[in-house]
Amino acid sequence: MVRYGKEHKQATRRRIIQTAGRRFKRDGIDGSGIATLMADAGLTNGAFYAHFESKEDLVATAVADQLRAQRASVSTQTPDRAGLEEYVRAYLSVEHRDNPDDGCPSAALLDEIGRCPDAVKQAYTDGMLAVIDDIAARVAPEDPPSARVQTLSVFALMVGTLQLSRALADRQLADQVLEQGIHNALALLDPEPP
Repeated sequence: MVRYGKEHKQATRRRIIQTAGRRFKRDGIDGSGIATLMADAGLTNGAFYAHFESKEDLVATAVADQLRAQRASVSTQTPDRAGLEEYVRAYLSVEHRDNPDDGCPSAALLDEIGRCPDAVKQAYTDGMLAVIDDIAARVAPEDPPSARVQTLSVFALMVGTLQLSRALADRQLADQVLEQGIHNALALLDPEPP
């Protein structure tokens, strides 16, 4: 029997989490069985339980990981209005719409997360609020907590816009929905009165 070191186990766990996050966003949580997830990671089903207690445990971990990556993406933008606009435009882009497995876990999984057990919902809530608080710090640098609900609301608009654009069969209309979504989100985030 081959014994692997701690680093190998951590690297394997990381690979499972990353491949599961992509697969969940592409095929959904319910549409992704353990056998498929482990095959994606290049592992056998038997290896799963060495890393996770259950599929729910993996889902919560993968959702948290995906939101950490999204937060890291937000932090690469300049901490000003231009950075905020850049984030909105990237989020509501054709590239993001057409590549859900590389994109936002909210736009890909929100309906399923709402039906998940509390542990998954808590992982989502914690990760999402960290993302929102980083964005709120750009909306209201002098008092970020005052912009939390506003930022959540604008983010919800962006998620819904992206989901609708993905669902439309008419590509031109889908593109127009994204453009209008950018306009609407930026107008709602603008500290200046209209």
